[in-house]
Amino acid sequence: MNIPFNKPHMTGKELWYIAQAHANGHLAGDGLFTGKCSRWLEARTGASKALLTHSCTAALEMAAILADLKAGDEVIMPSYTFVSTANAFVLRGAVPVFVDVRPDTLNLDERLIEAAITERTRAIVPVHYAGVGCEMDAIMDIARRHDLLVIEDAAQAVMASYKGRPLGAIGHMGALSFHETKNIISGEGGALLVSAPGGAERAEIIREKGTNRSQFFRGQVDKYTWVDIGSSYLPGELIAAFLWAQMEEADSITRRRLGIWNTYHQWFAEAERQGRLRRPVIPAHCTHNAHMYYLLLPGLEERTAFIERLRAHGIHSVFHYIPLHAAPAGRRFGRAHEALTVTEDIADRLVRLPLWLGMEDSQTEIIQQVLAAL
Repeated sequence: MNIPFNKPHMTGKELWYIAQAHANGHLAGDGLFTGKCSRWLEARTGASKALLTHSCTAALEMAAILADLKAGDEVIMPSYTFVSTANAFVLRGAVPVFVDVRPDTLNLDERLIEAAITERTRAIVPVHYAGVGCEMDAIMDIARRHDLLVIEDAAQAVMASYKGRPLGAIGHMGALSFHETKNIISGEGGALLVSAPGGAERAEIIREKGTNRSQFFRGQVDKYTWVDIGSSYLPGELIAAFLWAQMEEADSITRRRLGIWNTYHQWFAEAERQGRLRRPVIPAHCTHNAHMYYLLLPGLEERTAFIERLRAHGIHSVFHYIPLHAAPAGRRFGRAHEALTVTEDIADRLVRLPLWLGMEDSQTEIIQQVLAAL
């Protein structure tokens, strides 16, 4: 067997739409396909404005600029996340304050947030791990009472929801990813969702290098000029054309991924009852998107041996996230609020299994090898 951890999925229309973009003679950002993707996101999420970016990292950086962070301001977030979650705010001079995650969903533990708030706190950044929603009602309530922004890192959460509300559009801003490891892909790519009143106009300016270029092309100003800080956060039109082919099939992609996820989940139920592993936990009020399937093994030694046994059979499983508070830059730029015992525990025990469209015919054999490797 040779089962990679991930294999990018093609719907069949990507190259056709890329050819159309070329025929249209518009390869830079904000062309026909960029508009289609942005409108799709606004319709599916309810965000007042969706702006495509060249990565989720770029969307988070835009959100940090929109938040008007200053040196020394604090931003509460989990440590068990990708480095971009913290980097976007560190670039503005802010200090990430790392809070532990819940032992069930592995999401930011909303019960610990309030104790981490200081007079310098400006924002909360919930990360929807594995496309499973954080407890957003509680988080939004805390933010209202303390006058804080909520910036959702929804990189893994396209097509997922919390109590029927799409993730990424519940807080004031949200960042999405279309990286090739995600469910809906464009190779590299992302989007910023803006739900806060009055934020959309400035977001456009920041995305266009700090200029009011978008207003100029809409005929709202007779010339465009530099009006704010910003950078070049637009993706090219070829990226948007590829993404549009994926968005057209987003529902079917999600259904197929859920089928693979559910098959894993059913097969590993007995092993969980025997205490050999722990399966993912999905709260009843969350609709996930089958972004990943992970197992929690008894410890680091068992996980290392498990990964090696699968690799010997041509199956590539991975762990991820060295907790940010334990990383050299995390110690330099951020701080942990109290002990992060759950974070440190799961970082040693979590392993992700292959999950990609097209692996269905091999899944039974993969599962058998997984059970044998435990």
